[in-house]
Amino acid sequence: MAEKRQIKFGTDGWRAVIAEQFTFDNVEIVTRAIAKYIIERFGTQKPVVVGYDLRFLAKDFAKHAADILTEYGLNIEFADTWHPTPVIAYVAKEHHTAGAMMFTASHNPPEYLGIKFIPEYAGPAMPDITDKIIANVRYFEANPDAVRPPENQPAKGAIQMIHPRDEYVNFLKTLVNFDTIRQAKGLRVLYDPMYGAGQDYVDTLLRECGIDVTTIHSGHDALFGGTMPEPKEEYLTELIQRVKTEHFDLGLSSDGDADRFGVVDETGRFLTANEVVPMVFRHLYKNKGFRGAVVRSLATSKLLDCLAEGYGDVQVIETPVGFKWIGKAMRDQDVIIGGEESGGFSILGHIPEKDGVLADLLIVEMMAQEGKPLSQIYADTLKEAGRNFYNYAENFHLKESQKEAAVQHFKALKAGDSLNGLTIESVDHRDGVKLNLGHFEWVVIRPSGTEPVLRVYMETTDPGKLDKIKQGLESALSPQPALR
Repeated sequence: MAEKRQIKFGTDGWRAVIAEQFTFDNVEIVTRAIAKYIIERFGTQKPVVVGYDLRFLAKDFAKHAADILTEYGLNIEFADTWHPTPVIAYVAKEHHTAGAMMFTASHNPPEYLGIKFIPEYAGPAMPDITDKIIANVRYFEANPDAVRPPENQPAKGAIQMIHPRDEYVNFLKTLVNFDTIRQAKGLRVLYDPMYGAGQDYVDTLLRECGIDVTTIHSGHDALFGGTMPEPKEEYLTELIQRVKTEHFDLGLSSDGDADRFGVVDETGRFLTANEVVPMVFRHLYKNKGFRGAVVRSLATSKLLDCLAEGYGDVQVIETPVGFKWIGKAMRDQDVIIGGEESGGFSILGHIPEKDGVLADLLIVEMMAQEGKPLSQIYADTLKEAGRNFYNYAENFHLKESQKEAAVQHFKALKAGDSLNGLTIESVDHRDGVKLNLGHFEWVVIRPSGTEPVLRVYMETTDPGKLDKIKQGLESALSPQPALR
């Protein structure tokens, strides 16, 4: 019999291929591990929310988990239908629960499904929580006869159906000015939910404000049209093309569970999170009067820092990659915006979890408030910063030995060393290696923890320096293919 691969929790829960490792038996193990964690912390007094998105068998797995949780005397608030992850996270906090189990694989390929455990504070689970859950998983894996609850457990819990959409939408209306959006009635928006959970949220809410919205790639397709439900440029070709040829004012998108966003301006240019998050920060600070800190991952644009320096009263906090670290900062202090390069952000007053629905609505609010096309708002943002910013990212597929050798090479660099003639001013080892080459110039090298991939991010205000950084990395990674 083939050896079973261990269940592993990544940066945002457990994900695996359906029928290969994501099976009803393994879901049972993970669910019992979560139940054990919840009871040890809260007892059975607080309910647990169970939600799911549109992935294949997601509802069936969610129902299986809910039934198991009730065996432990836990009461369940079960979602009436599919919903975005931020909706389930919001309910987990607002209903004073012990947390939530969300069945989703977010932006991963169609064959994947996963479980996000969302703690009671509505942000991503921190290592102190996931470490306890995975320890429980290991115990149940090693002791299959112990998976049943003890005989002295309380009476079986109950399952109650909840309808969280209206509750969440009413809360959104405290963060987004829908009256401002109504002032942009002539705006034409093309929205691509990528067959994900953002549909009937982003498009419906905009239509209720009088915005002319055309929706593509909606409905329930567990294969996501045969592509990745990830709002990156390479997966949004139809959105980009139609915005350009059909003269839409804006293209919006969200990923499979609608916690990430994608944006295309009126010219058909895809805007990265490194461009969008600073624009929204500027909007929140100048137009909405938000005050507090800015939190970004170390691989996110320092255009945020540049704007914050200009405002003079905004602290910038840099975290390791992963929204859990941003979410923690948002729980610890007032944060205007917390954002990351992979397409997620949250704002002051919202849950400490990324939210693609909120992001898309705020972009329309910003355009309505400014009365300008998105390309002009970005140009104004750069003008205010007083410089241009150039970003680049690439994944290098290396053998494990090559990946490790490359990481050790960059870890050995120190302040004063050179990268292709560019002086390294400081080195940060908190998450992979970050080489600071100037006030706004940097390069990050991060090894993937789950696959033989080396992730590289870089930014500069001088396009010539960008080429020099690429050449320096190419030389260090030789004989690997040149950076594209």
